[in-house]
Amino acid sequence: MLRGAARRAVPPAGCGGPRVVGAASVVSTGARRAGDHRRVVGRRRPGRGALLRGPRTVVQQLQGARHGARSAGRQRGGGPVIPRVAFFTDSFHEVNGVALTSRSLHEFARRRQYPFLSIHYGAKAALEKQGEFWIAEYERSRWRLGLERDLSFDLLCWRNLPAVLKLLREFEPDVIHATGPGDMGLPAAWLAHRLGVPLVLSWHTNVHEYAGRRLRRMLQGWPGSLAGRVDELGERAALALTARFYQLARVLLAPSPELCTLLHERTGRPVRLMRRGSNPETFHPSLRARPVEADEVLIGFVGRLSPEKNVRLLAALEEALERVMPGRYSFLIVGDGSERAWLESRLRRARFTGVLRGPELARAYADMDLFVFPSETDTYGNVVVEAMASGVPVVVTGRGGPRFLVRPGETGLIGATREAFVEQVVRLALDNKLRWGMRQPAREFAESQSWDRVFEGVYAAYGEAVLGQRMAEERLGGGGRSALPEEI
Repeated sequence: MLRGAARRAVPPAGCGGPRVVGAASVVSTGARRAGDHRRVVGRRRPGRGALLRGPRTVVQQLQGARHGARSAGRQRGGGPVIPRVAFFTDSFHEVNGVALTSRSLHEFARRRQYPFLSIHYGAKAALEKQGEFWIAEYERSRWRLGLERDLSFDLLCWRNLPAVLKLLREFEPDVIHATGPGDMGLPAAWLAHRLGVPLVLSWHTNVHEYAGRRLRRMLQGWPGSLAGRVDELGERAALALTARFYQLARVLLAPSPELCTLLHERTGRPVRLMRRGSNPETFHPSLRARPVEADEVLIGFVGRLSPEKNVRLLAALEEALERVMPGRYSFLIVGDGSERAWLESRLRRARFTGVLRGPELARAYADMDLFVFPSETDTYGNVVVEAMASGVPVVVTGRGGPRFLVRPGETGLIGATREAFVEQVVRLALDNKLRWGMRQPAREFAESQSWDRVFEGVYAAYGEAVLGQRMAEERLGGGGRSALPEEI
């Protein structure tokens, strides 16, 4: 499996934690033409008030920018101004990490009454305006490429461009944020360029590793060395293409220090850490119906049942458990996907619920004794935090973002290899005292993960993108080259 560029000892600025610039420090830089009551959307001319290029903070430079332009964002009590954000996501109503993060950002902006335009696909086309909080949904066409049972790519996604362009001109965003190179993200990047609005891109999915997993499954039956070589070439090509797309942004967001480093090295763009939050009020140990000291150990998994989740490892796990504790364990598998039939035919002590939501999902988590997550491609792993919020210790693999969430021996265990993963699950299943002792620390960790803190950092990145755009336009106006800025 491709591991990307060589790791640096010190990650680029912004990767070690959220940038120390809160949402209260962000200002909008959109200017109004004299005598015109509509703010101009499009490629703006450089403002008259030159920004200092000395060693000043982003906060100071953004605040200084206010003197050269009348702000178009929402000013709160005479204080700083929040930028107007148009948010494009490829997944909103589905059950996955991208959709959860998108809905959480959507609700954060709504609750704080920020000017926000949420653009995504839905069951039917609709536009809703609640003051400066707008929601635009578009229906995918029949010409779509199925990626999973509840996820597809609209091959005619560009057909909505005129309507979306008109909507953006009306909303007048300061920043466009897209979640990746999907059927919403690709048009969003073009629209940002068309309107001269800074683009922020967030990394949610290791597309190259997903492509490698699926290609590997297609190459079953090929000679091992040849299949491995084709798989590696395919993954490298996918990473190169994805990196080219992310180079279009002025600022990037990534969920782990590892991905911050990889993206910075591949694109040269500033990358800011965007972790994920939790909902400890929704997921809670008190919802448990089973006795904590039940005779049977209930091992749970929640997620899409697809090749990139590495779910076939659950069959090897059952074989190991059957050898050491026959009849004293069972699996609770929550989710759906292309691998479900394969798993159902091989797991003898498993109950499959399909997709669960809301209270049903929360109760399922709370009843688990141990949560296992065999994926090696996930960038973060929201389900891992949801399990911990429910007081359930976790076991994850040694690759991908979930390993950064686990405190080994305190909230769960990490298996560096396939064999080690199975061994760690068996160890925790056998050791009731160790497992029970992890319940409270797991809960406390989840309670510390705040969505508000995450999105305050995201709004700081929006401010940085606005500032970078302004600086580039001033350089262009002064005869300089229009280029994306280096890290500030």
